[in-house]
Parts: sequence; C-alpha cells; structure tokens
Amino acid sequence: MRRQEIDHILTAMLESHDNVSDLNITVEKPFQVESAGELKPVSLNPPIDRITPFQSEILALNLINGDRRLTKMLLTHGSCDTSYQLAGKARFRVNIFSQRGYYSTVMRQLATRVPTIEEMGLPKAFHMMSEERNGIILITGATGSGKSTSLAAILNEVNEKKSVHVVTLEDPVEYVHAQKKSTFNQRELGVDFDTFANGLRAALRQAPKIILVGEMRDRETVEIGLSAAETGHLVLTTLHTVDAGQTINRIVGMFERDEERQIRIRLSDSIRWIACQRLLPKVGGGRVAAFEILRANLRAKDAILHGESEGKTFYEIIEQSRPFGMMTFDQCISELYEKGLITEQTAMSFASRKAVVGRAIDAIKASRGEKTTTIEGLRLDTEYGKKHSR
Repeated sequence: MRRQEIDHILTAMLESHDNVSDLNITVEKPFQVESAGELKPVSLNPPIDRITPFQSEILALNLINGDRRLTKMLLTHGSCDTSYQLAGKARFRVNIFSQRGYYSTVMRQLATRVPTIEEMGLPKAFHMMSEERNGIILITGATGSGKSTSLAAILNEVNEKKSVHVVTLEDPVEYVHAQKKSTFNQRELGVDFDTFANGLRAALRQAPKIILVGEMRDRETVEIGLSAAETGHLVLTTLHTVDAGQTINRIVGMFERDEERQIRIRLSDSIRWIACQRLLPKVGGGRVAAFEILRANLRAKDAILHGESEGKTFYEIIEQSRPFGMMTFDQCISELYEKGLITEQTAMSFASRKAVVGRAIDAIKASRGEKTTTIEGLRLDTEYGKKHSR
C-alpha cells in the first residue's frame, strides 16, 4: 500500500462527518470515525463493509513505516505509539495494538493550532496556574478527556506573557508551540529520548524554567519530577486518575510502605494544583468539560500529609474553598446545568455525589419557577379522625 492510498483513506474518513476526533480501524468492522463521542461508519469508494485481517495489518505496518523500535514494541509489548502527518490537513497521534491475533489502529486527530484558555472556556484557575514559578501542576482524567489540550492552553498563556525556556517531553508531540515570548524545545519519545525518566533527567541539565512531562508513568519519573520541582522548576504533567484523592493515592502507591511518610511530605511541599477533568455530552451535540480543581492551601497540604479523615476529605476541602479558585465536579456540573449546557439526566449520571447535585438542580429549578417534583394533587385530609370520634 502506497502512502497516497493511505492518505486517500484517511482524508475520506476525516471528511465523512463533522467534529471527527478519532479514526478507528478494526477487523470485521467498516472504517469508523468518532464524531461528538459516537462511533460512525465511513463509506469509501470502492466500499469496504468489513476490514480483513490482511487490510488492517498492511495499514498498520505502513504507518510504522519500517521503524525498528516501533516494530519491536508492537511484537514484544502488543502495542506502540507513533505520529502521522496528513499533508496540509491534519496530524494524528497513532496507537497500533494487537487483539485476538489481529492488528487494530486508533488515530487521534491533533489540533493544528494551540488553543487559548479563553477559547476553551477553562476556569479562571488555569490563568493562575500559568503564573506559578515552581512546583508540580497535575492535570488528570481518563484517556481522551482533553488533558493535553488543557496543558497546551496553560503553556500558550506562558508563551504570551513570559520569556522563559520550556522543555516538553511528549509521546508524541501533540501541539507545536510557536516561538513567541518563550523559547520552546519539544522532544518526542522514541525520537529524541528513550524513556520519560531519562528525558526528564536530561532536561534538568538543559536550563529550563518549565518542564512538561507527557505522563507520570512510573516511580522513577515521579521521583525525578519531584526533584525538579524541589529545585525551583515548574513541572506540568498528567495522570490517568478521576479525582484529587485518587491522584494522591496513585502517586503514594508507587512507593514502598516505609517510604510513604517521606513521599507525602515531598508531595505536600511540591504540589501546587490538581485539575481533574471529564467530558460530558453537550445539549445540541458535542461535548463540554467539567472540572474538579484542588489548590494547595494549608488544609489541602494537611490532607496530603496525613491522609483523608472524617471532615477533612479532599471533596470537603475543595467544596468549602470555592472563593480561592477551587471547585468540585458537582459544583461545576451544577453550573453547566444552570447555563443550559447539559441536561438534568447528564448532570445526575456524572455527579460524584448525586444528592448534592440533585439539591442544586432543585434550587436552580425553583429560582426559574419550574417544578421540582412530579408529585401533584396533595392536600390535607380534613376528615381524618372525625369518623372515629363520632
């Protein structure tokens, strides 16, 4: 298969629907794209109703393009990551993996322009994050929830306002930052460095003020990241966790039990912000982001240091610190419902504490003069007890 043929297929997939985010190539299924969170089939000419194992393998191997490292990764680990450029149209983050002896490919479309905090409608806390000078900022969430995009928006804000050296370690490079006020050196895993730990260790000798690490994948990377933060660098990174409490527990869990006390001390001193995000279905199509944001204050540091306890959970700390830029998922979801961006059903299904969101929705409905219950026709039984007294 020639590159022109691959480009023809990918172009047809991109243009088949609006808001295409992912291309999915799986055996025994047609070519599919993810549009607004749903997989949709793509009509090609000539038509392909079901992709054969041979077709999926040929396409995967052409995307690898003879790269020995990627071929070894695919054969030994069962999957590999790379990038692909569709000239003049799009860039993709590519994951090729084996399943039931066949090869499948998922290609995530990368934005060609770095978004701003305002364009994305991110909370004001993200402006405050861009002003930090040292420590660790963690953006967490499930795969595909927009973590990399949020980090890119923070770095874009830095690029507009500060003259500093920024080194990024990514897998692969997703957003290419222009050389504006800051100086950017963007390094790609497998091309410019072999592991995040080694890339991060080398970055400490490259005189950066800000280091972006694509993902804290292991204990060694976390340790070097903490050391970088402790020596005056600002480290931005991601984790696949759903809330602030789980984020702390995941990092602590990477270390031995007898190291827990020391790692909690280092985390309490280093963490500046934890922003967790989820994508919710939006009214009228598309998706909208909901956030939980924790800022390191005395109460938060105490919870990191000694663990959560009754009355001192991260949820309660965040809930009571709204004036300081923090917000729980439930507070954010309630706001999105009030603005008409999500439905009541969506709000309740994504809520962390359904009772809290339920009360907030009832208050919003009451302020609009809407019904808050489906129970009708209730009245006092004025005859109750009279019959018996006779």
